[in-house]
Amino acid sequence: MSFALSPEEWTAVRLSLDVAARSVLTSLVPAIAIAWLLARGRFPGRMLLDALVHLPLVVPPVVVGWGLLMLFGVRGPIGGPLNDWFGIRLVFTTDGAALATAVMSFPLIVRAVRLGLEGVDPGFEAAARTLGAGPIDRFVTVTLPLMSPGILAGAVTAFAAGLGEFGAVITFASNIPGETQTLPLAIYSATQTPGGEAIAGRLAAISFTLAIALLLLAELVARRMHRLLGRG
Repeated sequence: MSFALSPEEWTAVRLSLDVAARSVLTSLVPAIAIAWLLARGRFPGRMLLDALVHLPLVVPPVVVGWGLLMLFGVRGPIGGPLNDWFGIRLVFTTDGAALATAVMSFPLIVRAVRLGLEGVDPGFEAAARTLGAGPIDRFVTVTLPLMSPGILAGAVTAFAAGLGEFGAVITFASNIPGETQTLPLAIYSATQTPGGEAIAGRLAAISFTLAIALLLLAELVARRMHRLLGRG
């Protein structure tokens, strides 16, 4: 079996990296905000919000894709106005694939950030408060640096998970070569093509290698940040 990739296979690899990166960039700031609310907030409906955030982890990905299709389709309550008023169409596009991937990986970032935040000693924030630091100053100068291992680990883990997202992407963005056909979808297409075993094998090997490398990177980043912060 040859391990040289064709231009179409390289396109699937590049598209996977692009979609995964965009999904993390889209999710990161909202995930930090939600993690802070869940870790520090005390408000009615907190348990419900927690359940909704983690819903993509327990429902079939195709259900998430179907929900996005209903909301962001060209006739959906969100997708319709976006398309009619601003000319923005998400369904069956690379942006749509990134959105579906972001929704699926969002809980992973929230969980990692929340764990990082819960590991922050409130005494540091209290000390900053006594020195006159306001809420925003305390968050930016004290809390955010201390929870950074969770943020970085969550971002890398979500990126790795995004490379493997299949169900939500194919349901919402379809399987369009060069547009929405990421690595998992390209592997699926190869398995449905007579004689496509070699293509599927090459792409599966790349997917496996990327996943292992990124998971190891997430662990190394977390350990490195903990050492820099003197917490391990």
